[in-house]
Amino acid sequence: MKLMLSALPFLASLALTTGAAANDDRDDVRSVRAIAKISACDATVTGPISGVARLIERPSSEGVKVVDISMRVRGLSDGKHAVHVHAVGLCAPCSMAGGHFDPGPSGNPSPDGNHPFHSGDLINIDVKRGFGAMRTTTSRITLSPGPLSVFDLDGSAIIIHGLPDTYCPGGEVAGCAGGARAACGKIELVSDESDSWFD
Repeated sequence: MKLMLSALPFLASLALTTGAAANDDRDDVRSVRAIAKISACDATVTGPISGVARLIERPSSEGVKVVDISMRVRGLSDGKHAVHVHAVGLCAPCSMAGGHFDPGPSGNPSPDGNHPFHSGDLINIDVKRGFGAMRTTTSRITLSPGPLSVFDLDGSAIIIHGLPDTYCPGGEVAGCAGGARAACGKIELVSDESDSWFD
């Protein structure tokens, strides 16, 4: 009993240290954030589209960086729509966003030939009654500097396509990655002062 009582202060200090470390981790996570404000590629064709994608980088339990992505969008047609990180941070026009973000050498001259294994390939967003929400986690991109950073020299953008991504099980087929571009948002870093975007 005396041994247990004497161990209590140590256990309490260990718990406090562990809690502090967890808080430090959360602080680190909050320091690397990004946002993409999404709008229609051509509102005269699709009508108004508005939304936001939030990206938060954090270390995983295995020590690699992962990025949590959450997205809410209004104005898309009902059904599933392909979502990808594209290679250039330009949305006017949406074609300026380039192909799927894929900084590693793929050895394939076709911009879609490596799909769905590009760094920027994400899951579909499902839209019901004009509203869509999506959450996913990827280890294929980072927000901090490095070879997979979306903040390279020309930045990056999130593109939502008009059709679902079938993930091209039969190889490169026209439209299998989602077809025409419906909406776009340039990915931008968020400072700590802009936390309201993450409420």
